[in-house]
Formats: sequence, structure tokens, C-alpha cells
Amino acid sequence: MTSSPGVTMKRFYTCSCFFTDNIFLEEYKLHVRFVSESQFRKDYESILRSLGCVSGSQVCDVLGKIHAEIKRRHNHTLESAKRAAVIQEIYKPLHQHVYHLQESYLAPELLQMVKYGGSSEATMEGLMKLIQTEAAPGVYRFPVFTKEFCKDLIEELEHFEQSEAPKGRPNTMNNYGILLNELGFDESFITPLRELYLHPLTALLYSDCGGSYLDSHKAFVVKYAMQEDLDLSYHYDNAEVTLNVSLGKEFMEGNLFFGAMRQVPLSETECVEVEHHVTEGLLHRGQHMHGALPISSGTRWNLIIWMRASRERNKLCPMCGKRPTLVESEGYSDGFTMDPDDSTRNMSCSLT
Repeated sequence: MTSSPGVTMKRFYTCSCFFTDNIFLEEYKLHVRFVSESQFRKDYESILRSLGCVSGSQVCDVLGKIHAEIKRRHNHTLESAKRAAVIQEIYKPLHQHVYHLQESYLAPELLQMVKYGGSSEATMEGLMKLIQTEAAPGVYRFPVFTKEFCKDLIEELEHFEQSEAPKGRPNTMNNYGILLNELGFDESFITPLRELYLHPLTALLYSDCGGSYLDSHKAFVVKYAMQEDLDLSYHYDNAEVTLNVSLGKEFMEGNLFFGAMRQVPLSETECVEVEHHVTEGLLHRGQHMHGALPISSGTRWNLIIWMRASRERNKLCPMCGKRPTLVESEGYSDGFTMDPDDSTRNMSCSLT
């Protein structure tokens, strides 16, 4: 991560649960924890059997995929840095301007909300009058970018997708997409977007879960297309606040759906279906359970920003629900920081 001269950047860490927890078995739409084969069989054998995993070969296939995913996670930091270096060396952008945030890329409605949110008289109630649309409880929809910028950004993403440059998988659930830090968007686009334009909104809307103290992020784009990923299973994000922007292109169906917070049992949850409109974003708590229904035609690109507040997650890791055990990493990592006054903080060796 780069910084301006004279500015000291925080050191960010990940939690050791990254290497054991929330491993997604796509075939069975199931997140699992894996510490050992005996633990895994004890915890999940009956569940997998009920989902159709009954033969020895099927179990071996599952175990093989788990071990491959764990290996990928251990090598993630090093491999990501390698990809970023190669991309910088060999990739020639189609639209260089999209890498640097300009206010002209932003929707007038967003700029109006940001101006209000930054004023001394701003209140959540006043901001809500400008947003107008609460798509689901605690989920706010509003224009983020102009149509022209979305068009240029998708052209750039498709140009990169078709290039020989290496690509990383955006997360454990999406197979198609792009990690924006590897492509060079972080410092010149995503960071100022978070700090200057999203913070005035999140500070008012999500003060209860760290919206006033967002200090890092993970940003990526995901792609839904026929013969590729069509939908996204029910899940929560590794974030305090998430922004999900529909960039385009032409697609049919594929609405999002929102349930309750992750602590509420699924049996007690009623999901609300939400249309996703091109150029508009959905802002929600990271712990708000959600998913995406299948598209029936076309291609859809979405920009996702997981925004994190170290002040919140340092107390309790949102993924394992425990006090985090820190692992050294690079960049914004998973948004945990080391409190210099906290002598009781657990620290494990770097596993990357």
C-alpha cells in the first residue's frame, strides 16, 4: 500500500480464521470450517449426506477442494502481489481515465447527499429524505455513477478480461470478476470514494456498526453471465458496511434478496427481493444476510466495496465471532489493526 509523503499508514492484519473458516462448497451451497479431517467429518458428514454427498469418492472430492482452497488462502498475499506486478508491467489500459476518481463520474444525486452529509446540521432523518428509497430494512438504494462512466468502466474491465494479464478470483463465492487493487484502482479511485464520498453517508446511516470509522476496504467487481456464474448464494460479507453498484450491461432478472442479520436463524427470516438498477448502488450492513437470484439472460457487472472499521472488528472478528488472532499480511488485508496499548493481543506467525 502506498501513502503520501509524511503520512504514516496503519498496519493492517487478517484473522487466523481466514485459513480455517467460511470455506464455501459451491456444489452444496454450504460454508464449512476445516481444522482437521476428523473435525470436519464430525461436524458436516451428516449434513453433506442430506445434501447428496453419499459416496466415498464424493467425500474425497470435497476434501480435495477444501485442501486446495486452504492452500490458495495461504498463498493469497504472495500470489496477489505477483499478479499485480505482472499487470503493471504488461497490461495497457483501454480507458486510463477510469482509474482516477473524478467528481464528474458521480451521480448528481450522490453529490447532493454527500454535501448534506458533510454539513454540521446533517441528521439521519434529513439524509433519508434525500435518499428516498429504503429498498429493504436498513438497505438504501441511490444513484452512484453516471451512465457514461459505467459504460467506460465496463469497457475497461472487458478489455482487461480479454487480455493475457493474470487474474485473481474476487472471493470464495464468485468465480468470475476482478480484484481492483491488483488492477491499480485502490489509491486513486476506491480510497477517495470511500473517504470523501461514502463516509458522510455511512457515518449517519450506520453509526451503530462502525460507519463513522471506516478505515480500510476490499474492492472487486463480479460478473454474472450465461454459462458462467448466474447467481449468488445466501451469505454475509466480511465488512461492516457494503456498497454494491450495478454497472450494467444488459441483463434480465437477477434481483438481490435480503433477509435479517446473520444472528437471526433462517427459519425466522422473511427475505425481501430488491431490484438492482444500472448506475445505482445498494448500501447495507455487511452482516445483513443477502444473495442474488439467477439472471436469465445477458451479462451483469457489479462493483462491490467491503468497507471495514478496525475499531469494531478488533473487538470481534465478524467471520469467526471471536476475538481476532492476528496474522501478518499486506495492504489493507482484512482490516484488523494492532492496538499498541493492548499487550494481550494474540499474534500468530505470518502464514503467507
